Amino acid sequence: MSLVEVLHPSELSETDAAAWSALQAASPDFSSPLMGPGFARAVGEVRPDARVAVFRNHTGPSAFLAFHRRPGGFARPIGAPFSDYHALVARPAQGPAMAEVLDGAGLAAFRFSGLVDPSGAFAGAVSSTQAAYKVVLEGSPEDYLREVCAGSRNRAKNYRRYRGKLERDIGPLRLVVDAGGEAFDQLLDWKRVQIARTGITDFLAAPWTRALLGRLAGIRTGDFQGLTISLYAGKRHVCGHFGVRLGGHYHPWIGASDPAQRGYSPGFIHQWMAIEAMQALALTTYDLGPGEGHWKAMFASEQTEIGIGTATTASLAGRLASSSNALWRLPAAVGIHAAERLRRRMEQVALIETTLGGRLQGMVHAVAVSKRRAATRRPLLEVPPPLRRA
Repeated sequence: MSLVEVLHPSELSETDAAAWSALQAASPDFSSPLMGPGFARAVGEVRPDARVAVFRNHTGPSAFLAFHRRPGGFARPIGAPFSDYHALVARPAQGPAMAEVLDGAGLAAFRFSGLVDPSGAFAGAVSSTQAAYKVVLEGSPEDYLREVCAGSRNRAKNYRRYRGKLERDIGPLRLVVDAGGEAFDQLLDWKRVQIARTGITDFLAAPWTRALLGRLAGIRTGDFQGLTISLYAGKRHVCGHFGVRLGGHYHPWIGASDPAQRGYSPGFIHQWMAIEAMQALALTTYDLGPGEGHWKAMFASEQTEIGIGTATTASLAGRLASSSNALWRLPAAVGIHAAERLRRRMEQVALIETTLGGRLQGMVHAVAVSKRRAATRRPLLEVPPPLRRA
């Protein structure tokens, strides 16, 4: 049995943070910037409910679980909805079992949506999986892109066509890294326009999410940093990504482009040029994350399955959480997909809003939007248009 200490991320000692980073570095499964102390500490600066359970044995810290503690012993991954990956970071086959993790952290239920679990500690709680995509560069960018094009003779041709038209109409293309506050602010503005157009939950509306992204954008030293990669045509900013990196592993969240330039497929051009620049940026992994599989699969060399589910204890609160999940899954099981879409939308509201009033308002909006979109039979999530063939 491990000794467990539950701390706010700001209370982590440098010794504990170093031990956490060492566990990360020991396993490629935990290489994401979202699984380490840098991200947890940044979230802790804007969320008082952030916690880290530190498990200790006779040799020192042996495992770490970062989460948001919500009322009733309920927990969500730290930084959600930005936590595309989360894990009990421990040495494989040496970490605590699920019951010990929950009991030690004082939790009745832990809901996850991007679980990485190489030791299988939470295997019994996984109800479904989703694909996540990565660009992993082992040779040269040119060889990588040549392999990308091997699956479709039109990809390189379309890239040259889109790029040539954008350069002729607006100006020469260039990537700018860490382009400063103006480029970062422009990305967020474009993203909110996209959110409004597609009707998805506005995860940038909450003050804590904007504060978190702003803090991350300001981290420019050390292994864990914020990173903006922007595409310019002449003097015009047309597209960009913002996210975090840990060494050579980059994970962008915010990908957006100038709505006026959508006809040039700037996102396609940007991703191609970003892969070309990976070696110069000392990046080995460009982590595209889960969702929107069409275009991510086009560029990705690796696809992994991450877990979705809820780990619960035998306590009353844990049993209630388990029953609630079962009730939500029932309509989808019998083909009532609108209920599943509404559940996902309400889940997003619960991740973003930290107050009861904010959640109630968000859920009312979620129900209203769900009804409108069901009436027009439009999807809740934006799916990028397929690449036009020449």
